[in-house]
Amino acid sequence: LTGTSREQRAFQYLLAHAIPGDPHHILQTFDQWCYHCEHLSCVGPDKGRIVERVLLERAPLRVLELGTYCGYGTVLLAQGLPPGARLYTIEGDPRHAAVAEKVIRLAGFSEQTVELIVGPSEEVIPHLREKHGLIKVDLVFMDHWKRCYLRDLRLLESHQLLAEGATILADNVLFPGAPHFLQYAKTCGKYHCKVHRASLEY
Repeated sequence: LTGTSREQRAFQYLLAHAIPGDPHHILQTFDQWCYHCEHLSCVGPDKGRIVERVLLERAPLRVLELGTYCGYGTVLLAQGLPPGARLYTIEGDPRHAAVAEKVIRLAGFSEQTVELIVGPSEEVIPHLREKHGLIKVDLVFMDHWKRCYLRDLRLLESHQLLAEGATILADNVLFPGAPHFLQYAKTCGKYHCKVHRASLEY
């Protein structure tokens, strides 16, 4: 009715209520909007704690996020990076990417820390090395279309982008579900698998 998208309305709420340059407060304000105003399929605080724990345990220097959406997960990842680390995030929808770019910068992260790449993941991944200088990735956070999880994991493998001991963190593999990805990860012999139980967003 307003002519603006839910994502844009959420950003306007952030501008009005969040503290610029404070990633934690940006996420809290996002949560307030999603709990009380309109639902957005962001990671949310419950699953966010799992992401934070993995970042703390792994201390990855090169992180790849598939599915930027509004930038919630990006800010969550970026605030947990060790010094000198870099986050690459891929979003296929230019409208979502435009909102995410503003959210990421509002949170205080420069292009040196967070690089947002707009385009379909299957087109971007094969060119990460030569176009974006990503030689190997230590942590991959998958939060895009579930049907793309397996395809993109295999792309990362075939282009030798996964560092030795890399961690793949994939959201919503049980519901809505990514059964082929899950079966491959459990049976291919390349990965140790762990399922984290959590609620859906908000």
